[in-house]
Amino acid sequence: MPCWRLNWRLSPRSGKVTSVGALGCWVTSSLPGGVMTQGPHAGNWGLLTHPPPMGSFIARPSVHGLMAVVSLYPQATMLRLAAFAALLLFFRVSLELSWAQAIPALFIFYLGSGGWDFFLIFIKTIRRDVTTGLVLLRVKWQVWRHVREKNTIAKIFQKTASRYPEKTALIFQGTGESWTFRQLDEYSNQVANFFYGQGFRSGDVVALFMESRNQYVGLWLGLAKIGVETALVNSHLRMEALLHCITISNSKAVVFGVEMMEAMQEVQPSLEKSIHLFWSGEGSPESTLPGAKHLDPLLQMAQRHQPTPPDKGFLDKLFYIYTSGTTGLPKAAIVVNCRYFRMASLVFYGFHMRPDDVMYDCLPLYHAAGNIVGVGQCLLQGMTIVIRKKFSASHFWDDCVKYNCTIVQYIGEICRYLLNQPYQEVERQHRVRMALGNGLRASIWREFMARFGIAQVAEFYGATECNCSLGNFDNNVGSCGFNSRILPGVYPIGLVRVDEDTMELIRGPDGVCICCKPGEPGQLVGRIVKSNPLQHFDGYLNQSATNKKIARDVFTKGDTAYLTGDVLVMDKYGYMYFRDRTGDTFRWKGENVSTTEVEGTLSRILNLTDVVVYGVEIPGIEGKAGMAAIADPSNSCDLEGFASELKKALPLYARPVFLRFLHEVSKTSTYKFQKMELRKQGFDPALVKDRLYFLDSRQGCYLPLDQAAFGRIQSGQQKL
Repeated sequence: MPCWRLNWRLSPRSGKVTSVGALGCWVTSSLPGGVMTQGPHAGNWGLLTHPPPMGSFIARPSVHGLMAVVSLYPQATMLRLAAFAALLLFFRVSLELSWAQAIPALFIFYLGSGGWDFFLIFIKTIRRDVTTGLVLLRVKWQVWRHVREKNTIAKIFQKTASRYPEKTALIFQGTGESWTFRQLDEYSNQVANFFYGQGFRSGDVVALFMESRNQYVGLWLGLAKIGVETALVNSHLRMEALLHCITISNSKAVVFGVEMMEAMQEVQPSLEKSIHLFWSGEGSPESTLPGAKHLDPLLQMAQRHQPTPPDKGFLDKLFYIYTSGTTGLPKAAIVVNCRYFRMASLVFYGFHMRPDDVMYDCLPLYHAAGNIVGVGQCLLQGMTIVIRKKFSASHFWDDCVKYNCTIVQYIGEICRYLLNQPYQEVERQHRVRMALGNGLRASIWREFMARFGIAQVAEFYGATECNCSLGNFDNNVGSCGFNSRILPGVYPIGLVRVDEDTMELIRGPDGVCICCKPGEPGQLVGRIVKSNPLQHFDGYLNQSATNKKIARDVFTKGDTAYLTGDVLVMDKYGYMYFRDRTGDTFRWKGENVSTTEVEGTLSRILNLTDVVVYGVEIPGIEGKAGMAAIADPSNSCDLEGFASELKKALPLYARPVFLRFLHEVSKTSTYKFQKMELRKQGFDPALVKDRLYFLDSRQGCYLPLDQAAFGRIQSGQQKL
């Protein structure tokens, strides 16, 4: 057991012992049969069973208490703190200086020892850190309260609906349909009572496959009221990927929009016969699925009373969101009630939102940004949400003015599309005070704020499943968030070194990862603390996929951490800046694209030809465009037929923008494709002598990529 030698002084008035330790001040109080000592962190108590003799004694605090202190600081910082604590003790005891004299003297010594940078960091960031710390404490306290009370998102929404029964909850831009909180509550009750009557019970799964609208929210919320978990399927998926998402979630039913009828017809023959099919939406489809029922009239006949709540708590599953990954087909990320609440609440309190705000949500509701960060403000805080099925640059500001929006959601591409629009008077006639999202480049950040008169860009970072979300709460241009440099261990995340070629973690002689210094790029990781709902990693339905996102011995021996797969860099004040996405996934048109999935699809279309897919950067465009290197030694690829097959097999965002035909695709000794060199060469015809083509989005076909076309793409004249 570790031990510290503490010098003590006995108070003649109270009989209490006060001690100063090497790592900080220790205060003791008298208790029957001994003396209780408390360290710098509440809860780290140690009992001295006998009053200490005059002089000095050895105090043995608990290992837990010691580690709680040490884990907050790196070793070098701990040594510095210990040295200055000893120096302060010297000033007070040996030189008998008063506190008013000792503290300034210590400060002078501190500056003289090279601590000026730390002092400047402290002055610049203390307000930011304290404000954010209070937000974290507030959310953490609410989380523990909801855990203790076994609340769920559905139960919290009940309280919200009771507070604002006649306030507008949702507005669907497509039809102008407006729902109050009472109407949303009643609709979700009808969903719950209907499916309960059909035999669905807590723990069952229902796949939801439709475009964004008010009913989308009411459906998953209603299912949650009886404990049924919803699998939110990307509405762009088709064929194998769609079938995969329905299958891996073990869905007992599929609820799909009428607009998805054709997509469902393609996969129905491969579905289990026991899966119930329900379609929703207005209009009469040209053809329906055999056995599929029209859900809307069935819901109208269902009871509107509150259903019997399930035996579920705050740490239980709410729904699943599919994310693209290096494994190829989409992975089902588990979203528990606590995670939904945490993500929505940190955004609400961190960016100082208000219940009377009106948010414009044009992001897909099968994504966390649209459904949790957006709709979550409605369900938890009573905010009005305007839902648009699909983003439109030409109608964006018209909608904001029409619905008196005060907050808009974005991804980086949206901001660029808006800036590319011709000037309109309406773009300055809105009431929008905040743009909330991620992916806005620093190069257009100020221009975006200035042109549209937006006071705050609320940039954040966070994947659906990650435990290390970040928020740019103080409007620092270009940053996606920060972590405290004063108390980095309060929020246990960090950047660790990785090999730039293999993206493997770099470890020191002790086997622990090497933390990055300010200005040094590294992979963002978050320590996993199973006992802390804010730091827990819920993972995926597939345990193998979950294990791949967990690393061990990251910060200390024996710990575990979540691997984001994203490279960020931190400045000296703790601000983080997004750099790159590692692994075999890149982002294009607001969607994560799995290179493995696209490679498999292209290979099948081309009769199992070797294909390598990777992302390439285009100046001035957010994300990375997909590029496929295809082995075609005989020059026999039919581009017209290839493009036609791609339209059937992949959504637009997943189709390669560039094609490169090679004689042979290089492989490693372990038969892995070598992407690094291909990625470096990009699509410049001056560097690449192979045949190059690009996808003309207007004509819907691939055209030769010569130097003239390359120039148009580089200048932004060519639409991709």
